[in-house]
Order: sequence, then structure tokens, then C-alpha cells
Amino acid sequence: MKSARDIVRGQDLVTVDVLTSVTDAACQMAARQIGAVPVVDGERVVGIFTERDALTRVVATGIDPMRTPVRDVMSSALVVANVEESYEACLERMRQTRIRHLIVLDHERMAGVISMRDLMAVDLADKVETITLLNEYVHYVPADIANRQP
Repeated sequence: MKSARDIVRGQDLVTVDVLTSVTDAACQMAARQIGAVPVVDGERVVGIFTERDALTRVVATGIDPMRTPVRDVMSSALVVANVEESYEACLERMRQTRIRHLIVLDHERMAGVISMRDLMAVDLADKVETITLLNEYVHYVPADIANRQP
């Protein structure tokens, strides 16, 4: 079973500073094709800025994204996972809290971000493997039976 560490291993960590403008953060997200970016104050993760934040807290309210720092519109109530947690535990936490991005910590340091898409891909691969193994089990014919003459 894959852990959060397995999923974020080798991930290019992308963050923005609390003073980064919403426009600059959105441009970084668009350039990297990601839906969220952790917000840092120094080395400490203090929030996450998501596509949902941009839509509901910036566009829908008419705030100027070029003049607004992400600290003013980010989600600061962080939902996090530990690198040792299973992908299933992460997926369930995301379902329960209705979020699409989960910051993964390794001893209180950010190790990466897991998206719902990442977890669904792992879950699908896990289920395909299980189905394949079950099919092999169901259709298994022992050699002594297969080699018998009619």
C-alpha cells in the first residue's frame, strides 16, 4: 500500500511567499499546471492558495488580484498529512474535509502536496492490481490437473 511519502517522492516543491500577489501566484500555478500552492512565511507553511480561493475570495468579490497578497485570501486552516500515512487515509481525510489538496509533512517540514487526482490515480492502480490478482486466482488451474489426459 502506497504511503504519502511514495506519492510526493521526487516532487518539485513549489511555494509562494505570503506577500506574493494573487496574480503572481496564479501565474505560477498556471505555468506548472497545478491547482494549489502552499504559502510560506520564511520556512513555515502558513496556508495554501487554491483555485477555489481565487474564484470565491478574489474573482467573486471583485478584489484586485494584482494588488492583493495571497495571505489575504489563502486558506489558513490547513489540513495536513504525515508522510507515513497511507494513501487511503489521505483520501478519506480529503473526502471528509471536502478539499482537493493536502499538504504532506515530514517532521513538521513540508514534503509535498497531494492532489485528489494523485490519490484517485493511486487508488485506481491499486484496484486494477487487485482485480488482476483475483482473476488469476479464479482462473488458476494447477499443473497436475492441466496436464491430465482426457
